[in-house]
Amino acid sequence: MTIAAAQEGELLAVPGGWAYDEVAQFLFREARFADESRYDDWEALWTDDALYWVPAGGADIDPVSHVSVIYDNRNRISTRIKQVKTGKRHAQAPPSNLRRIVGNIELLGGRANGSGGTDLEVGANVLVCESRARGNHLWGGRVTYRLRKVNKEIRLAYKKVVLVDNDQPIPTLGFLI
Repeated sequence: MTIAAAQEGELLAVPGGWAYDEVAQFLFREARFADESRYDDWEALWTDDALYWVPAGGADIDPVSHVSVIYDNRNRISTRIKQVKTGKRHAQAPPSNLRRIVGNIELLGGRANGSGGTDLEVGANVLVCESRARGNHLWGGRVTYRLRKVNKEIRLAYKKVVLVDNDQPIPTLGFLI
């Protein structure tokens, strides 16, 4: 999926059938799975056509022609999880202790998806506390999620994390999955 495909179409009204509490609980669960290294559970949250993007050097760059911290389709997400689970990811030896705080959750609207349906677009702020032997680091950012109901279960179709300091040199983000 290209940036144009990921952002095509205008933002529609919030689609029916979504409750704020269920959306918030899903986002909190996704963060907890990542924090607790529950990689299989975290990976199971994604749709088959998912896109996970962490831009570098701005919020609205074209990831096809510019470097991104992460720009993963569903297959790459799966590969990243397999690499992390080997225990041989040297940027994470030993692994970071992490806690994410997700807040300021907003139901922004609906966005047409490639399946002919409408995904719910959600915005939230995130603060990640990373603790390692080299010290602690705080990562702040704004996240855009696109959620889809698949067999009555919420799934993550799109996640874009714009770090507040992504225009600065970024030390290793090896903890990101």
